[in-house]
Amino acid sequence: MKAVQFSEYGEPDVLKVVDVDEPHAGPGQVRIAARAAGVNPADWKRRSGIFRDFMPLEFPHTVGFEASGVVDEVGEGVTGVSVGDAVFGLGNHATAEYVVLKSWALKPDDMSFETAAALPVAVETAWRILDQVQAKAGQTVLVSGASGAVGSVAVQLARHRGLTVIATASARNHDYLRKLGATPTTYGPGLAARVRELAPDGVDIALDIAGSGIIDDLIEITGDPARVISIADFSASDRGALFSPTQLKEPGIVFTEAARLYTEGALRLDVQKTFPMEKTGEAQALSAEGHVTGKLVISVA
Repeated sequence: MKAVQFSEYGEPDVLKVVDVDEPHAGPGQVRIAARAAGVNPADWKRRSGIFRDFMPLEFPHTVGFEASGVVDEVGEGVTGVSVGDAVFGLGNHATAEYVVLKSWALKPDDMSFETAAALPVAVETAWRILDQVQAKAGQTVLVSGASGAVGSVAVQLARHRGLTVIATASARNHDYLRKLGATPTTYGPGLAARVRELAPDGVDIALDIAGSGIIDDLIEITGDPARVISIADFSASDRGALFSPTQLKEPGIVFTEAARLYTEGALRLDVQKTFPMEKTGEAQALSAEGHVTGKLVISVA
């Protein structure tokens, strides 16, 4: 089968479409004939070697964590899904023609395979961090770096839980954030003052999605480091804030709920651009620029 791999750390041009052996579903897993795979910042950070000191890779390494497609193998002990079902979920080595998923949900008929491939990482991450800071109805949350995939989903899930959302992004993305139900503001110097004007009664919790070095500002805004959580700034815990590196134990349950919300019109995730497998390097380069609205997706089939 075809897969996107790299055999050394480096620039996007180290990525190659190569022939590899097909994987097979083990106990508790399903295999899909993939239709699309999501692109995440962790993909290019791994490829470039940023994570090499604490997350070294074995080469060659197939990129990707999430995919959508049609089930063609069902592992031992798996129930509730059959060969021929369209699903989306999480798995390693996901930018390939066949992908083994360790957690998944059925894809709604009204959801494209591209959108389905865009959801798993964003949904799992957003859901997890909202749970970790115990987000509750009636609270106000600040989402820093809200126009990307995780931020977009976090805004909508927070709104669904009954929170008021203030969200930072560049001015060109403010209309997009308003459509998601957030009150937008710009990032950068003066953030605390801008947020106080928008939320005179204070901000209860803050989510750092972008990892742009603003943990101290978010602590000032919330008044308590324990009410600040980051998914991208490894130094957050040094300041007393929370850092969230691990996945939920059963993300498939969350994916099923996300599928329901999507069908009800309560969750959306724009796919900014779709790339063929051989252009995965271009997709990662665009992701690394940090200006993606919604998600980038690789078309596999």
